[in-house]
Amino acid sequence: MTADPSVPPSGTGCLECERTGGWWFHLRRCATCGHVGCCDSSPSQHATAHWHETGHALMRSFEPGEDWWWDYAAGSGTTGPTLADPQHRPVEQGAPGPRGRVPDDWRVHLH
Repeated sequence: MTADPSVPPSGTGCLECERTGGWWFHLRRCATCGHVGCCDSSPSQHATAHWHETGHALMRSFEPGEDWWWDYAAGSGTTGPTLADPQHRPVEQGAPGPRGRVPDDWRVHLH
C-alpha cells in the first residue's frame, strides 16, 4: 500500500473511540485511507488494529507539532508526502482526549 496525499483524515479523533465513547492518549493517521486511530499507548490501540484489518501499513502522527511517519510492515520509521489538511488534531482538544471522557486515573490505563 502507498500513501494517498489527497485523502483527508476521517475526523479529529479516533474513529472507533468516537463511536464507542472511548478515549485516547495520542492519535495516528493512516496515510492510505485517512483513518484516524489511537496509538499503542491508548487503551484500545485502534491504529494498529486498523493496520491488521486493512493492511494499510503507513501511519503518520496526528498530533500537533509532530510530522513523523511509521511503517508497520517494516517496523520502523519512514517518510512520506504531505497529506491533505488538517495535519493534526485540534490543539484545543488536548491529550489525552477528548475532554470529558478521559478518566481521572487515565495513566493506569495506558500500555
